[in-house]
Amino acid sequence: MALTREKAQLMSASEVDRTLVRLAHEILEKSDDLDRLAFVGIRRRGVPLAQRLAHKIEALERRRIPVGILDINLYRDDLTTVDIKPVVNATEIPFPVHGKDIILMDDVLYTGRTIRAALDALFDHGRPARVHLLVLIDRGHRELPIEAKFVGRTVQTTDDEIIEVKFQEVDKMEKVLLVEKVATGTA
Repeated sequence: MALTREKAQLMSASEVDRTLVRLAHEILEKSDDLDRLAFVGIRRRGVPLAQRLAHKIEALERRRIPVGILDINLYRDDLTTVDIKPVVNATEIPFPVHGKDIILMDDVLYTGRTIRAALDALFDHGRPARVHLLVLIDRGHRELPIEAKFVGRTVQTTDDEIIEVKFQEVDKMEKVLLVEKVATGTA
């Protein structure tokens, strides 16, 4: 079993917040019609990301952006290797997807497989006008042709490194870490 060891803190709580402020402004600059805009967070850490950005835009523009929650567990291409009985949480999209400009959100973009699964799950709810991707961290190593339009930070990593995003809502702490895998017995 592989363990991990912290290599560096990439972002503090204040740096995460400043990055979200910048991303909110980028979304506003690049959105044609705020009435068609909606956010969908990929469960787990994409959800607080979507909710926070919706609050920031509401504070800036005095308009509410609808937020949905997407569970992709049954859409994963590695479902048989995850668990015999995967835990399925509810997808909650309280608005019609059809015709919306959706910004799909996740904490880390790595191989692109999570996003592929999320697109499959999203399109089961309707046909959006367009879908853009927003990620807090893009760490490279893509296996599929997927690219984020909105990126908080790009971090070059090796295959032995992992980005861990910690959000207050999920983890009771706020930071982004770079950790490395270490073999058992050397930790």
